[in-house]
Amino acid sequence: MEASSRWTSWWRRDRRQDDPDAGGDAAAKLDLLLGAVRAGFPVAPAAHPAAGYRCSCDRVGCPAPAQHPVSFAWQSQATVDAEQLARWLTRDPEANFVTATGRAHDVLDVPAEAGVLALQRLDALGVGGPVAAVGADRYLFFTATRGTPQDEDEWWTSALDSTPDTVSEHPGLRWHCRGSYTLVPPAALADGSRVRWLRGPEQPLPDPLRVLDVLTDACTEVGAVAEEQWLIG
Repeated sequence: MEASSRWTSWWRRDRRQDDPDAGGDAAAKLDLLLGAVRAGFPVAPAAHPAAGYRCSCDRVGCPAPAQHPVSFAWQSQATVDAEQLARWLTRDPEANFVTATGRAHDVLDVPAEAGVLALQRLDALGVGGPVAAVGADRYLFFTATRGTPQDEDEWWTSALDSTPDTVSEHPGLRWHCRGSYTLVPPAALADGSRVRWLRGPEQPLPDPLRVLDVLTDACTEVGAVAEEQWLIG
């Protein structure tokens, strides 16, 4: 822990020396990412926006600009090591980050209209848990994971975001578990907006099935329902 603290303190000083005007933003970015890491959310580097609504990956017609990992090995890269996080940011200060789901947490991902409604209802029920907004389009509800059950017969995987070309085909509720990922704050999006916490990662993770019930009802009420309510496996 002390080594991690020394490394991240050095990183903050180094950023201020390189660009005093950007030092505050860099330190704030690191602090937000460290919050996710301290909560046990494994993170890995992701692409970031480039000029002209493009993606830093330079893939022609990238289907998810600034919303996907930079490496095909993101699942093995994902870590809660603060020193590694600081090294990644030193290498690419503009990098976004994703968190690998199905290890320490799952994420239930819904359209923002349904998310606003569900958040009000969860508050009324006293159900907490981290919640993030992805620009003005989506809400991410972080929950305990069902990706590592004691009974392996209950095991399932989610391949949705490891093939981001399919995201537009599933506009309703998405369940991110094993094999999937979501962006974490303060990721920058290609349209100029950001991913931001509405409830911080320090909150205890709720039961996913309890949250699922509320989200499913909210999606139905606002008409955000695809052929299947969510994609699992």
